[in-house]
Amino acid sequence: MTRHLRFKTRVLTLVVVLANVLGNFLMSWGLKHRGAALGASVLEYLTVLLNPWVAAGACVLIVWLLSRMALLSWADLSFVLPVTSIGYVLTAIVGWTLLGEHIGPGRWAGTLLIMGGTALVGSTEVRTTERKGEPVSVGGVR
Repeated sequence: MTRHLRFKTRVLTLVVVLANVLGNFLMSWGLKHRGAALGASVLEYLTVLLNPWVAAGACVLIVWLLSRMALLSWADLSFVLPVTSIGYVLTAIVGWTLLGEHIGPGRWAGTLLIMGGTALVGSTEVRTTERKGEPVSVGGVR
C-alpha cells in the first residue's frame, strides 16, 4: 500500500469515528434538552429537526455517512467496521462525561472488549479483496 493511501485511510477513519461520536452527541443533547420524549406523531419528528442541536447532529451524521461510504469504497468491510468501532467506546465516554449517563460494570466491560478488538484489528494491514475481473494492485489496494 502506498504511503499516500495509508495516510488517506487513517485520516478518513478518524473523520468517520469523530463524526459518528459528535453527531450522536449533538443529536442526543438536543433531544434530551427538549423536555419531552418523542411520541408517534410525524409532526413532532419534523418539528424536532428545527432544534439547532438536532439539526447540527443530523448534518454531522451526514458527513459521517459520506466519509464512511468513501472509506468503504477502497478498504475492506472486515477492516473498516472493527477499526471504526472505537467510536462506540468514545460515545460511551462522551455520554458518561458530558451527558451524565450512568454506565455500569457490564457496559464498561463491553467497552473494554471493543477497545481490545479495535486495537487488534487496527494493528493488521489494510487490504482490499480482489473483485472479479479486476486485478489487485501492489499491497492488495487498488
